[in-house]
Amino acid sequence: MANTSAVYARIDTNLKDNAESILSQLGITPSGAIQMFYSQIVLKKGIPFELKLLSSKPLTVGAMTREQLDAELKKGYASIKAGKIYSADEVDEALAKEFGI
Repeated sequence: MANTSAVYARIDTNLKDNAESILSQLGITPSGAIQMFYSQIVLKKGIPFELKLLSSKPLTVGAMTREQLDAELKKGYASIKAGKIYSADEVDEALAKEFGI
């Protein structure tokens, strides 16, 4: 028999139940899932999925409220009236620099 150790963790009951239901459908025990997770940590030498804070990427028009869209359009109109205009290349460069897009 392999040398084993116990791992104890407290998690939300609903999360546990939902996860174990999915694992059961996959034919995987909770211990097996934890074994897989730890194996991936060792293989990847870190957490096996990306951890990051939400980015500050701009909202899409469809995700804006009417008030947000109106405010952005007013800012754009005021910018044009003030003579602040940019070429498409300048806009692309600024977006790439600030948001990585």
